[in-house]
Amino acid sequence: MHTSDNNLDLAPVSLDQFDRNSGNLLERLLFNNRLAIIVICVLVTIGLGWQASQLRLNANYEKTIPTSHPYIANFLEHRDELRGLGNAVRIAVENPKGSLYDATYMDTLRQISDEVFLLPGVDRAGMKSLWTPNVRWIGVTEEGLEGGPVIPDGYDGSADSLAQLEANVARSGEIGQLVALDGKATIIYVPLLSQLPDGTTLDYEVLSKQLEDIRAKYEAAGQVSIHVTGFAKIMGDLIHGLYEVLTFFVISILIVTTIVYLYTRCVISTKLVVTSSLIAVVWQLGLISALGYNLDPYSMLVPFLVFAIGMSHGAQKMNGIMQDIGRGAHKYVAARYTFRRLFMAGLTALLADAVGFAVLLVIDIRVIQELAIAASLGVGVLIFTNLILLPILLSYTGVSAKAAKRSLRKEKSEARAPLWNFLDLFTRRGPAMVAIGLAVVIAGAGYMGSKQLKIGDLDPGAPELRQDSAYNRDVAFMTEHFGASSDVFAVMVETAGNGGCANYEALRRVDALEWQLRQLPGVVSTNSLAMLNRQVLTGLNEGNPKWFELIKNQSMLNFVTASAPRGLYNDACDLLTLYVYLADHKADTLTAVVNKVEEFAAANNTADIQFKLAAGSAGIEAATNIVVKDAWRDMLFMVYGAVVLLCFITFRSWRAVIVAILPLMLTSVLAEALMVMLGMGVKVATLPVIALGVGIGVDYALYILSVTLSRMEQGESLSDAYQHALAFTGKVVLMTGLTLAAGVSTWVFSIIKFQADMGVLLAFMFLWNMVGAMVLLPALGHFLLQGKVRKPGAGTPQVVVNNPAAAAPVVATRKAAAAQ
Repeated sequence: MHTSDNNLDLAPVSLDQFDRNSGNLLERLLFNNRLAIIVICVLVTIGLGWQASQLRLNANYEKTIPTSHPYIANFLEHRDELRGLGNAVRIAVENPKGSLYDATYMDTLRQISDEVFLLPGVDRAGMKSLWTPNVRWIGVTEEGLEGGPVIPDGYDGSADSLAQLEANVARSGEIGQLVALDGKATIIYVPLLSQLPDGTTLDYEVLSKQLEDIRAKYEAAGQVSIHVTGFAKIMGDLIHGLYEVLTFFVISILIVTTIVYLYTRCVISTKLVVTSSLIAVVWQLGLISALGYNLDPYSMLVPFLVFAIGMSHGAQKMNGIMQDIGRGAHKYVAARYTFRRLFMAGLTALLADAVGFAVLLVIDIRVIQELAIAASLGVGVLIFTNLILLPILLSYTGVSAKAAKRSLRKEKSEARAPLWNFLDLFTRRGPAMVAIGLAVVIAGAGYMGSKQLKIGDLDPGAPELRQDSAYNRDVAFMTEHFGASSDVFAVMVETAGNGGCANYEALRRVDALEWQLRQLPGVVSTNSLAMLNRQVLTGLNEGNPKWFELIKNQSMLNFVTASAPRGLYNDACDLLTLYVYLADHKADTLTAVVNKVEEFAAANNTADIQFKLAAGSAGIEAATNIVVKDAWRDMLFMVYGAVVLLCFITFRSWRAVIVAILPLMLTSVLAEALMVMLGMGVKVATLPVIALGVGIGVDYALYILSVTLSRMEQGESLSDAYQHALAFTGKVVLMTGLTLAAGVSTWVFSIIKFQADMGVLLAFMFLWNMVGAMVLLPALGHFLLQGKVRKPGAGTPQVVVNNPAAAAPVVATRKAAAAQ
C-alpha cells in the first residue's frame, strides 16, 4: 500500500507493503538515513557531554541587576567613588560572654579582620572594621576638633587602651552601624570585586566556603559567635544547596521513569524515552558551557524542565508506536506513521515552549537573558532528540510484543472507560456550560487574588532560603543588634564644581530630604554630611541639643567637611551620598523610598544640584524591581502573542486558537494567585516561571486538539473525535501531567525555599494545564468547533484511515479547521 498526504493507511500488515518513499521530504530524509542520523547524534552527544563536564556552578552579582536602567547607570558612573555600596558582605563578630571592650575579643577580631582582608575578591581599599585605618573618630576637645583611627595609637589590650577605645567608638558615629547597639558585637564590612586581579570571575561557592571555614575556626574556640550576610553568602548557600537539589532531580527522574514504565510495562521503550530526554539535557548543558555561561541558582531548574518537556513528547511518540505495533504494524512502519502523525504537533508545541523562553530576552537582566538562552537551547535540542532521534531508535528496537498487545487490550477495554465517559460529557451543551461557568468563577476569584501579587521580596532576609536557615537567622541577628541594617539605600547628590559638596544650599536640600525619609515606615536611620554638620555643631557647643542645627556659615561647613570621613562625599567634593538604612528590603518599603526621593528630586533639582537614584543593596534592588514590574506584563503579552501565532499557523482557525489558549490563561491567573498564597513576589528568581507555564501548558492542548480536529475533518462528531483524541494522546497527557506533578512535588522538602516554592508552582501548572486541556478544551469546542470544521468534500482532502482507533495525521490539521 502507498501512503500520500491525502491517503494514509495507518495499519500495513507487513514491511514489504510499505512504500519507503512515502511521506514528506523530511520524513524520507530522516528514516531512509537512520544509521547516519544515529551516528551523528552519538558524536554530538560525546562532544557536548565533554563540554558539559566543564560547566561550573557559580553566580555573578552584575548579572542579577539591570545595568542599563538609569538608577544602575547612575551607580556605575560613580562606582569607584561609592565603594561598598554594591556587592558586599557583612560579618558580625559577637562576644557572647561580654562586650567588645575585652582584650581577648579584640585580638580575635583583629585576626578575623586580617584573614578576611586577604581573601581573594575582597575590595581591600573599601573594607571596614574597627581594625582598619579608615574607621575614624571625630571629637571636640579643649584644643578644638580632633580625630584619628578608632584603634588608639599604641593599643596593647590594657585597661587604659580599652577605655580609650570605648571613648573613640562613642565619638566615631559607628554605634548602630559597625558597632552593635548593646556593645557586644562589631561588623567587618567587606565590599567585593566582581573579578579577581587575574581576570577570573569571583567564585561565590569558594568565597562562601572560606567564610564558613573562618566561622568554624573561631567559633570552635568558644570566644566569639560569627554571623554573615550579603549577596555572596546567599549565592554560596544556594550553590551549596544545589547539590541537594540534584538529589531531588534524581528522585524526580526515578519517579517519572517508574510511572512511565508502569504505564507501558516495556523496559525498552521506557529506557529510550528517558535516555532521549537525558540526551537533550546533556546537549543543553554542553551548549551552555560552549557559549561560556555557567549554571547559577536561577537557571538550575531549566535542565529538569527540559527533561520534563522531553518526557511529555517522548511518551506521546512511544504511545503511538506501541499502539500501531499492537495492531500488527512493523516497528519501522509504526515509527514512521507516528512521526508523520505527531511531528507537526510536537514541533509546534516545542516552538511555543522555545518562544515562551525566548521572550525573556526582552528583560534587561543578564541572568534572566542567559536563562532564556539556556532554556530555548534545551527546548530546541528536544526537536532532534525526542521528535527525531527517539522515533528512529524505536524503529530499530520497537517495543516488546507483550507490552504492545497489553496496550491494545487496554485501549479496547478503555474505549468507554468511566473517566473517558465523564470527560466526554463536556462535549455536550449542559456540562460544557457548567464547566465554562465554573472556569469563569474560578478565573474571577483567581484574578482578584492575583491583584495582590507584589513586585520584589515580601519577607526580610533571603526569601530564596527558609526563614529558619542559618543565613536568615544571621539577618535577624543583624537587624536586632544594629540600628543600621544591611539593606542600605543610597541617594547620590551631584553638585557643581569642586567644593560644591560643602555648599550650604546643597547641604540644606540634603538635610530636608533626609528628614522626610526618616518619617517613612521602614526607614531605621539615615546618615549624610548634613547630619554630620549638625552633630559636630552640637559637640562644639558642649552637647547642647539647641545647637543641633545646620547653620548658614560657609566657613563652619568647610571646616566640618575637611574632617569628615570619605564616603559621605568624594575626593573632588562634587558628590554627596545620603545613606538610608532600611528595616528590610520588602517591595513596599523600597517603593515608598523611591517615590519620596523621586518626588523630592522633581521639586528640588537645579542646574547645580541633582538628586539621583540609586546605590546600595536596597537601591539596586529597587531598580531591579522596577525593571521586573515593567517587563512582567509585556513578557506575558509577548508569550501569549507568540503562542497564538504558532497555534494559528498550525490550525488555521481562530476558533481553534481560542480553544487552545483560554485554558492556558486560566492557569496563568491561578498561578499568580497561588504565588500570593505562597507569599512569593515577582522577582528575578520567579519571573521566568510565570512564562514557563504558558509554554509547557500548550503542549497538552496541541496534542489533544490536533487529533480532535483531524477526526472532525473526516466527518466525526465532536464527541467521537474527542474520544479518539483521548484514546490516542489524551491518556498520555493524563499520565505525563500526573507524573511530572508527582516528580516536582518532591521538591517541597528541599532546604531551599525557592526550589520548594517552584515545586509547588510547577506541580500546580502541570496539573491545571492538564485539566484545562481535558475539560475546558471539549467544553469550549462545543461552542466554537462543533459544526464549524470543514468536512470531506467541502474543500478539505479526505483522509482515509483503515484503523478507526488511530489518530488522523496532523498534516490534514494544517489544511483544515478554517472558520465558517
